Amino acid sequence: MNVTIEHSPGNAAARLKMANGESVTAEAGSMIAMSGNVNIETSTYQKGKGGVLKALKRMIAGESFFLNHFTASADGDEVWVSPVLAGDLLAHELKGETLIVQSGSFLAAEKSIQMDMDWQGFKSIFSGESMFWLKMSGAGKIVLSAFGAIYPIEVDGAYIVDTGHIVAFDETLNFTISKAGKSLIGSFLGGEGLITRFEGKGTVWCQSHNASSFGAAVGPKLRPR
Repeated sequence: MNVTIEHSPGNAAARLKMANGESVTAEAGSMIAMSGNVNIETSTYQKGKGGVLKALKRMIAGESFFLNHFTASADGDEVWVSPVLAGDLLAHELKGETLIVQSGSFLAAEKSIQMDMDWQGFKSIFSGESMFWLKMSGAGKIVLSAFGAIYPIEVDGAYIVDTGHIVAFDETLNFTISKAGKSLIGSFLGGEGLITRFEGKGTVWCQSHNASSFGAAVGPKLRPR
């Protein structure tokens, strides 16, 4: 699969070009357009493998219950995909390592990528995020989405990131969630709340905007139906 990111960083979309017989898995509802020869199949997990339990796990992690599988019928067939929220996309190739992906950031992946749910513990509840994040492993390309710009931070020691700005991070990193200031009340009054402290060596991919904060700011201004 060849991945081209178009209209980055504000309104990015991914153009996925495949060889004959090649398949790509994408989040339900993410397809914008595709070649007329592409076949589409919907399932709860990987193509031809079912997996209702794994689909339920993805729902708990904030992803959709169903996945769409696009298969090329000729060399050069393509699919265009994009996320719900405007922002940037990251095309990343896994080479046997594991990536932990924040809820809602998965967009597409090659068939060879394994997806499962990773338990982050009750500490994640207090960060305002999901207790479960996606665990992606194997060898192949993946496409992740961000709200706003996306950028990597190379950690070698310790680094602190607001939890709502995390897109993904290497499994080689350990993390703990704690208050931003000296006191819990002061942390929330300062608008930061709880933060994530990464330790070890690896990469954290961050997004420039926080979807939860955006929703909280815009929600009260929307007229009820």
